Amino acid sequence: MNDIFIDDTGEGYPLVLVHGYLGSSEMWCHQRDYLSNFCRVISPALPGFGESYKAQSLDSIHEMAKFIIGIIDEKKIDKFNLLGHSMGGMIVQEIAKLEGDRINKLICFATGSIGEIPGRFEPIDETRKRLQEEGADISFSRVPKKWFVKGDKDKNYYLCKNAVQNVSSKTADNALKAMKNWSGRDDLKNIKNETLIVWGDKDISYNFDQIDTLNKNIKNSKLEIFEGCSHNVHLEETEKFNNLIKKFII
Repeated sequence: MNDIFIDDTGEGYPLVLVHGYLGSSEMWCHQRDYLSNFCRVISPALPGFGESYKAQSLDSIHEMAKFIIGIIDEKKIDKFNLLGHSMGGMIVQEIAKLEGDRINKLICFATGSIGEIPGRFEPIDETRKRLQEEGADISFSRVPKKWFVKGDKDKNYYLCKNAVQNVSSKTADNALKAMKNWSGRDDLKNIKNETLIVWGDKDISYNFDQIDTLNKNIKNSKLEIFEGCSHNVHLEETEKFNNLIKKFII
């Protein structure tokens, strides 16, 4: 794991944060700075992304889940809280399938139970096609704007710009392929963990049907909707989001 970046700060019960497509460890900086006052916050950058851009990327959600489990094992952590955003939400659902007994509380944030998301701003194959035709620079400036109500005018958009600086087209395409080929819908009924589902009502990546499917099929779940927020609630309504997470896990 020489090329893998893992931010690990704070003390106490571990909270593992898993970022999404075109994300990074730094994109959790506002959560890390606040929540590390109350618990140990571990936020890796997935292989090929963000600060781990030199590492070989993965092309399946299952392999990404095993990668996160490997980090947790290496740190000799048994039980932990787990939060995943977007593609990271798929990864944490897969971790719940593989190692559910080790998860204390689960947070599925702006995500769904299938990767080929009906109602997404465009089909994943279209994103892959445009990535190939237009190149990484155009794709990486085009897609993240859709994650904020204010687009690239949001005060925290810089975190998205930082995250993609060194990401390759191959890494991005592998992640899109991983999402497209994944489904966790049939496994939702097996998630026994207390689960918080978080969604912004202006999210055009994951519509309400995807969130509702999670909430109705995970037995011990509750849903929190942020009005006037898009896909990156944690960067648009940081204080409210942080307080919600703290209240849930502490």
